[in-house]
Amino acid sequence: MLRFDPFSDLDALTRGLLTSQTGSNRTPRFMPMDLCKVDDHYLLTADLPGVDPGSVDVNVDSGTLTISAHRTARSEDAVQWLANERFFGTYRRQLSLGEGIDASAISATYENGVLTVTIPIAERAKPRKISVAHGGEQRSIQPTTVDAE
Repeated sequence: MLRFDPFSDLDALTRGLLTSQTGSNRTPRFMPMDLCKVDDHYLLTADLPGVDPGSVDVNVDSGTLTISAHRTARSEDAVQWLANERFFGTYRRQLSLGEGIDASAISATYENGVLTVTIPIAERAKPRKISVAHGGEQRSIQPTTVDAE
């Protein structure tokens, strides 16, 4: 199979100029992810297909969640590439966490090329109902009248 795409080099050059990312076109440029709120926690899912499971690292430091992972390059021995588009190298993504996050309870799993990170909301930051205390005696306000003379 032979692939001919005369515009791929121009497209890669344009993408490189329009983004602030550096490196060769074989270096991972981004880690696609989704982030949503589900009940009392946030759920982050990131696509990391082909990543070495032992290289996936999730840590929190000073309110910053850092995700990193590594995909190993295939061996170049006796290979005649017909298409070589998959990125290899280290992926890294950082997110700032708000003060309402319980950083000590963050958990992560990596399965079928998808990293799932559960980020719980701290108990003190969860919405709650405030009960209103009632005083013993209620005062009523009497309307005042103005005498017209």
